[in-house]
Amino acid sequence: MSSSTLHITNGTSLTNYLFQLGISTTENTITWQETLCVGPTVEDVSSREFFKKRKAFFKSFYNISLSRKEMNSELKKLDKISDFTEIVLWFEYDLFCHINMVAVISLLEQKGIYLPIYLVCSGRVEGEKGLKGLSELKPKQLETYYHNKVKLTVDDIALAKNIWRIYCGKDHNLLLPLILRPSSFEYMSICLKAHIKRFPDTRSGISTLEYNILKLVKENTITSRHHLVGYTLHYQGYYGYGDLQLERVIDVLSLFFIEEKGSLKLNREGHLALNHQHNYQKEMNNTIYFGGVSSLDYTFDKKQNKLIKTVVHAN
Repeated sequence: MSSSTLHITNGTSLTNYLFQLGISTTENTITWQETLCVGPTVEDVSSREFFKKRKAFFKSFYNISLSRKEMNSELKKLDKISDFTEIVLWFEYDLFCHINMVAVISLLEQKGIYLPIYLVCSGRVEGEKGLKGLSELKPKQLETYYHNKVKLTVDDIALAKNIWRIYCGKDHNLLLPLILRPSSFEYMSICLKAHIKRFPDTRSGISTLEYNILKLVKENTITSRHHLVGYTLHYQGYYGYGDLQLERVIDVLSLFFIEEKGSLKLNREGHLALNHQHNYQKEMNNTIYFGGVSSLDYTFDKKQNKLIKTVVHAN
């Protein structure tokens, strides 16, 4: 493959796969390993403020120490952009990947990089059930996706930058009109809908993902939190969370279930939450940030299909 192409992938697994297939090399590949769908962000991705916020978040949320040196070692390839004539983004159908993707597109703009940008995005695969990640595709399938990569238009790039700006801001209702905006991003509308529903429901105080996790506990034989993480990984739909994110979500939900030897079952509060008979937002005190706002800042009103500002604050 041409060395004039800069590839930006969604993680180490895919990067190694591309190396194996001879699609890219270490010299022309940047591996993007952030988790920007959770935690605080600022619009300027290369700023000290951005790194400071992400470093503090990774330490408190994952107990992981971020190294600015390690981050910069990957991004240094952007400083030699004259070596390349085009950029190919490799991101998947889920919210996890889409938030990272719009941040990367914004970063390129912030660095004054205006090369043609192409997107390889997996999801539905003809003749197969379910949604597929890029690393799950067979070699011939992945090569076909690469051959059929989509060139992003000026409007696509403007949309991505707008979504990132709003995500880093205080009013995520501004994303709602963008759900209907036509673009080359096949799964963007679904991901934006999924994001809005990450905020606590006005009736129960739990998000759509949290509701679905409690339903899994109710309707299946779950033996442990670890078992529940495995179930949720498979049934989470368009969120794309990994083990670390889901473990945190399940920890927050622990007030809704009873853990006994070899069994995890809903308690009274769990049943009340599932039936929307009590609002548990205050008891949960889930202070996770989504970009520029805390999940405590808004609730999702299903009837109005919008976010409502709340006065609930963390203790």
